[in-house]
Amino acid sequence: MTLRAAVDIGGTFTDVVTLDDATGRLEIGKTLSTPADLTDGIVTGLTGTGAATGLTASLVHGSTVVINALTERRGASVALITTEGFGDVYEIGRVNRPDAFTMDFTRHRPLTGREHVFEVPERMRADGRVHRPLDEDAARLVAARVRRAGVTAVAVCLLHAYRNPAHERLLGDILAKECPDVFVSLSHRLSREYREFERTSTTVANAFVGPLVSDYLTRLRLRLADELAPDARLFIMQSSGGLSDVDTIRAAPVHMMESGPAGGVVGTIETCRTLGLRDAIAFDMGGTTAKASVIRDLTFPQATEYQVGGHGSGLPVQIPCLDIVEVGTGGGSIAWRDEAGGLHVGPRSAGAQPGPACYGQGGEQATVTDAAVVLGLLPSGSLLSGGLSLDGAAAEAAVGRVAAGTGLTTAETAGGILAIAAASMANAVRAVTTERGLDPRDFPLFAYGGNGPLHISLVARELGITRVVIPTAPAVFSAVGMLMADIRHDSARTSPARLDDLDPATLDRAFAELAAECAGGAVPASARVVRQADLRYVGQEHTITLDVPPLDTGLDPLKRAFDAAHRERFAHDAPDEPAELVNLRVSVIQPVPRPAPVRLADGDPLPPRAALTGTRSVILDVTAPPVTCPVYSRSALLAGNKIHGPAAIAEGTTTTLLREGDHCRVDDHGNLHLTIGGTR
Repeated sequence: MTLRAAVDIGGTFTDVVTLDDATGRLEIGKTLSTPADLTDGIVTGLTGTGAATGLTASLVHGSTVVINALTERRGASVALITTEGFGDVYEIGRVNRPDAFTMDFTRHRPLTGREHVFEVPERMRADGRVHRPLDEDAARLVAARVRRAGVTAVAVCLLHAYRNPAHERLLGDILAKECPDVFVSLSHRLSREYREFERTSTTVANAFVGPLVSDYLTRLRLRLADELAPDARLFIMQSSGGLSDVDTIRAAPVHMMESGPAGGVVGTIETCRTLGLRDAIAFDMGGTTAKASVIRDLTFPQATEYQVGGHGSGLPVQIPCLDIVEVGTGGGSIAWRDEAGGLHVGPRSAGAQPGPACYGQGGEQATVTDAAVVLGLLPSGSLLSGGLSLDGAAAEAAVGRVAAGTGLTTAETAGGILAIAAASMANAVRAVTTERGLDPRDFPLFAYGGNGPLHISLVARELGITRVVIPTAPAVFSAVGMLMADIRHDSARTSPARLDDLDPATLDRAFAELAAECAGGAVPASARVVRQADLRYVGQEHTITLDVPPLDTGLDPLKRAFDAAHRERFAHDAPDEPAELVNLRVSVIQPVPRPAPVRLADGDPLPPRAALTGTRSVILDVTAPPVTCPVYSRSALLAGNKIHGPAAIAEGTTTTLLREGDHCRVDDHGNLHLTIGGTR
């Protein structure tokens, strides 16, 4: 038996799955995250799957360590070195105000102070020609100042290094000699695209998390080798939806930014293939946050820009990243009242320690999970992953403290908490659909994460969505998706030119060079190469990213594709206007084996008697009496079984809740297809 394993560390739980490729058997090990040392949770989770020492051939890892370090600003002390005269670029930023009527708008906060920004004499032109050679003596003096500043990381971002990185490489060599113990981040190794502020911000962010992530990955590799998987090959999940090796990520840890949620998107795409679907909404509700992303035509939804801390006031990071919108609403999100008595949910979370009050670990603040326990959606005394049992009395007390003085009962307050949480999570879905001209009702909604199946009926009702799919192993679905991710390397390069002036053969050669850069040499015959380009009409500022068709017949098909994409995105186009190419993008993708979908035995519409494990009294409407809800074991259901709400479908790590008017059908592979009733 040889296993492949995947680990997804979230803010509350660490999800571990192992897959035996020979039999297709999937084992789950879900445990509380261990913030003091994240590797403890990994080892505990792997042990929980029964993975024996030496049997694991590969391990894929996704983590929140990078995004948490940036949002909480727990990283290295960073120095920034840039071209003489450009030391204020990082602090000035774009000076834009994306929401003109927001009175409490705040600008981005740099990750390093102006006292740690240093300038070196040098200058590249925008076409890559040297205007002023790097002053190496001055560079050594700057390196000495960096050393005396006592920083642990340095970011180097020189003007136009995306076109010609020669000066950055030389400065990197000088820093390696003068500051051997300092983590060095060079901009051209992260981004070969223009936009000075975004490139600088990316480089500083990489330096900020570099020492932390490098140390963490080193400890993880050593611990796996010593305790569980000495021969396992370790892969890291990237924000792009592909895998990379540890050494690459140690040098460029910002690529781990959205590594966990990316696994869920990959899993959703693969499940869509199995079900014959082309489009879907991926919705992931964990313990700390809820994430949403839209999949169209089975392609990865790539973000045009990514900002840590929110649009406008956040810090841009210029990396390939899936288009995922995140809100601070999860099972551990804390319910609280403002000075006027208004009820709020999140974005603060109880996390893994102490966790919700019902976890019995000393938490006293009411959370979404506590509200679910008060209403009976999760039964008091039931066992959770990590060896916990739900403490109903603690949940009642915590929610009761929120209700105190409001004139509402504890149950009414709990219902309000769930309603507010559902509205907040629905907004995440609207951000990737309605705000982009898409109707969410046109898409099936895939719900997963430890809390997604429990709350998805309310969220779907908020959106008017009637089709919901609960995939197999939903509580660890992002980790399962990581086992389906391909090895992927991406490269982009700013290369502005009007389409009218471009020669197809020249463009083909440029793409071939980028592909070789991605592959580190010759592209393997088994690899798939994806070629894309960012285009705009001449005179425009922003671009649209398109797949580049074969150029055998010239560039006219690319221009027509751009016109069509512009018309779809903005409801107008200008076929007679010239277009220009701004950036070239290449992805080299090496496929990995996919687990074969498991097929269930056929059954009747009526679930087998053994699947009904009991009943539960639940409050679905706080203005009505509790209802008796049958509880089914998901593992005992058969293909073709149908269940009508109200009902609960329980499995070891989560519960799917059907409300009044909801219906469920089990498909051949064990996925639950919900038809949501009572939509608005």
